[in-house]
Amino acid sequence: MAHLRGPEGCPWDKAQDFDSAKGLLLEEAYEVVDTINSRDFDALEDELGDLLFQVVFFSRLAEEDGHFDIEDVIERVHAKLVRRHPHVFGEVRARNAEEALASWLRVKDKEHADTGEPHNQSRSLLEGIPPALPATLEAYELGLRAAEVGFDWREVDDLLAKIDEEVHELRQVLAGGAARSAKTEEEVGDLMFAVAHLARFLRYDPETCLRRANQKFKSRFQALEREVAQRGKQVRECTPEELDAIWEDLKK
Repeated sequence: MAHLRGPEGCPWDKAQDFDSAKGLLLEEAYEVVDTINSRDFDALEDELGDLLFQVVFFSRLAEEDGHFDIEDVIERVHAKLVRRHPHVFGEVRARNAEEALASWLRVKDKEHADTGEPHNQSRSLLEGIPPALPATLEAYELGLRAAEVGFDWREVDDLLAKIDEEVHELRQVLAGGAARSAKTEEEVGDLMFAVAHLARFLRYDPETCLRRANQKFKSRFQALEREVAQRGKQVRECTPEELDAIWEDLKK
């Protein structure tokens, strides 16, 4: 990386800065997620390398500006892992995942207290969630942090009832003829937020759930296009009834 950014290096790499490279970081992270979803481990090995390269890239940019280098990054995460796992590296042991999480949170609270900002008083549990996160992942993280202190649904049926409630409220707004209103937008958002919580409660990542649903729709719609083409037509030439019939056949 130092050579790529050096005098005899690559003009493109030398032209990059923190802002121009951050989009590539997100792209590589999503490509890693895609290979995990498809369980393509050969591709995952390659994509993890690309993601690691982004860590090296940003570390090199920081080193050039005199902030830190890759060794500092590794040492820092190593120290954090040891510090936040006293139930592994210390004398106290966690008997299950819940006790391990509680131990982790106690250490985090102490870290905030040591900086003069007690985590349970002046700092919100919901602070520090990156605003650049996709909305589904932000909803997931919000729910996860609230659940850490016991603010969560007790049973999945309660959450399903909440989703039914949100659907009912949306129907009421639409029945009032306000299809394009701020209230409708709010109710749609409430419904999506509740569904994201359902995914989290069932221990699924809502972003992954939605991506898989997107891929399923894409695959089926492309199959529909091929079927229509075999009949000598185009999709836009078909009636809604024809498309529905073909769609149901493809699902079967």
